[in-house]
Amino acid sequence: MPAARESLLDAAYTALTERPWTAVRMVEVAAAAGVSRQTLYNEFGSKEGLARALVRRETDHYLAGVARALSRGAPAAGARGDAAAPIVAAAAWTVRTARANPLVRAALTGCWGDRLPPAPTGSAAPAPGGAPRPGVPAQRAAPPGEGPLPGPAELVGRFCDQAVAALRPGWPEEELPALGTACETAARLTLSWVLAPPAPGTAPAPGRVPPQRSRREPDTEAVSRLVRSAFARMTAGTQPADRS
Repeated sequence: MPAARESLLDAAYTALTERPWTAVRMVEVAAAAGVSRQTLYNEFGSKEGLARALVRRETDHYLAGVARALSRGAPAAGARGDAAAPIVAAAAWTVRTARANPLVRAALTGCWGDRLPPAPTGSAAPAPGGAPRPGVPAQRAAPPGEGPLPGPAELVGRFCDQAVAALRPGWPEEELPALGTACETAARLTLSWVLAPPAPGTAPAPGRVPPQRSRREPDTEAVSRLVRSAFARMTAGTQPADRS
């Protein structure tokens, strides 16, 4: 019963915003969704099963948003366009979503606080400054609801894969490895921002675009400028040609 399942997940998420996961009771989730407790157990098996389904749904929604952001800004095949626009939009979406959704932030960073369900097995956070993978990342796909929950490394990889797929049309074949590396770096920069955004007044690190305003800028604007600057540097001279 898909409608009941979504209602239960909505009720569980609402409960989580109001109190710690340890204080969330299955009977209350079922009542809020307007179904019996037996229906809840039939759908998820246990409270742990409910938590896993909730985390998976929220991360799936996050990844779907990444895909939407990339598709809206992607240039048409053969067009010059603004090559950085799709990945900048995806970075801004990531920061906004992580700020608003504690489950997405925990999944992206591996930092599961006391108010959240226990951290899924095998989802430790990667070092944000780690070396990018060479070449174009391989596409990933897993059947919905199967396999381990995505951790930070998997989410960064999917962000990167989707960015490469969105930007790939029109790029010379020999420049695809540079595109893959640039997308990987942009994804890791975005994760670094989610993990620890710079404090107000902090001097920008080497290579970062200095602030243009005296007041503190919104996170999304600041990370967008950072990602755009890094992407432009790493793809200088490799932009797709105008084939129109």
